[in-house]
Amino acid sequence: MPGAGKSTLGLLLAKQLGMDFVDTDIIIQVIHNKTLQQIISDSDYLTLRQYEQQVLLELETADKVIATGGSAVYSASGMAHLKANGTVIFLDLDLQQLTQRVTDFDSRGIAHRSDQNFEDLFAERRPLYQQYADIRIDCNGLSIDQCLQQITDKLTVG
Repeated sequence: MPGAGKSTLGLLLAKQLGMDFVDTDIIIQVIHNKTLQQIISDSDYLTLRQYEQQVLLELETADKVIATGGSAVYSASGMAHLKANGTVIFLDLDLQQLTQRVTDFDSRGIAHRSDQNFEDLFAERRPLYQQYADIRIDCNGLSIDQCLQQITDKLTVG
């Protein structure tokens, strides 16, 4: 979900593992020379999801830590590509903590239907995150360093 810490933890994990870090949201913004919110405003949320799928399918994954956009889970082919070439980690936070972190839901560039609020989006996406996850990290109440340690511990064991 937006606000779970994908970009922050992804960068720290990449540094720790000595790998490259890729943020698919940034790739989309660079390719289209627009922010995610501008893409949604100029077209719609489905266009952003389409761009995200295209980036996922074309992404070289070897020796990289990849932070995807929260809507990556809507692309079965994109997620299959990621799972076939690496380990998918779900940073699990409860709705209350995510709501505290994401105060700019309507302007952040989050791909969602106009009739959805943050709670609706959480309810829709959480089962998809669980479905695709190879590893689930319960980040509730943990610091960034504690989450990072759990990730590295589970990668070492798994």
